[in-house]
Amino acid sequence: MPYAALTVLAALLALVFAALYFSLRANIETRAREQYDRWRATEIERVVAEQRQVARREASAELDQWRGQTEASIRQDAIDRSRSVIIGKVTEHLTPWLPSFPFNPKDARFIGSPIDMIIFDGADEEELRRIVFLEIKTNSSGLSARQRRIRDVIKAGKVEWQELRIPTARASDQPSGLRRLLK
Repeated sequence: MPYAALTVLAALLALVFAALYFSLRANIETRAREQYDRWRATEIERVVAEQRQVARREASAELDQWRGQTEASIRQDAIDRSRSVIIGKVTEHLTPWLPSFPFNPKDARFIGSPIDMIIFDGADEEELRRIVFLEIKTNSSGLSARQRRIRDVIKAGKVEWQELRIPTARASDQPSGLRRLLK
């Protein structure tokens, strides 16, 4: 019996050790998997952050390169646009004295905005024939949206005459109409 009991005891101990071995092995595998997953997630975050920094540096370098290459053309475009605006404004002021101007320059009144001129055709000869709203454009420039609306209102005949009378006092001791308005 002692031999049989030892055999049984040895078998039981073998079973206990086998259970402990498989339990510890599963626990070690679980811990190893968890540690690997944490390392992997950290490593992925590090690589993504590194790639993001590299991408930003490359994008910044490309932007600087593009800026350097196109800065001259952007500046030239700004100069050309400015030149066009200046030429347009000078042309607007000088147009009444050009030989191709179809009206008497004395009949022209420069306004500038939103339209360039109003022509009182024939006013200098005391024979007013018509009133012309004139917008002067150079080359291929077009009307602004505001100018198109003004043109459409004029063409629709929605133009009228109005007078605004501002009362003023005649006596020197009374405040003027302008002073009353400002009070």
